[in-house]
Amino acid sequence: MDKAAYDRYLAAFNARDYDAVLDFYADRFELSFLGYVFRTREDVRNFYAFLHAHVAEHIILTAFVSDERMVALEADVRLEGITDLTPEMTAAAGFPKLAPLARGQVITIPQLIHYHLEDGKIVRVLCAVFET
Repeated sequence: MDKAAYDRYLAAFNARDYDAVLDFYADRFELSFLGYVFRTREDVRNFYAFLHAHVAEHIILTAFVSDERMVALEADVRLEGITDLTPEMTAAAGFPKLAPLARGQVITIPQLIHYHLEDGKIVRVLCAVFET
């Protein structure tokens, strides 16, 4: 996946176009994030639909390398509370590891993200989240 293709992927993610995002994934994939592992399109859609109902998320790419087998990048993930997201809400939705975020609160989280590719499609994603 070259930078232009990744820019299209990122634009779709930032636009919340989950179908376009998932078009970049193989039929069988694994997305690991915050101790969660998602293996179906439905699981990914459900997670992001819940998150984005409460949080405006924007990914800012800061470093990028790729070849035909992988993409590795550094990004700053900017999160802004659009409603209060409480621990009770995240637990009830099945995502208790998500940090609470108050309406109007903004945090930026640096991440390392590694994508494994097969035949140009994403088959595995590993996200490392760092606290600053």
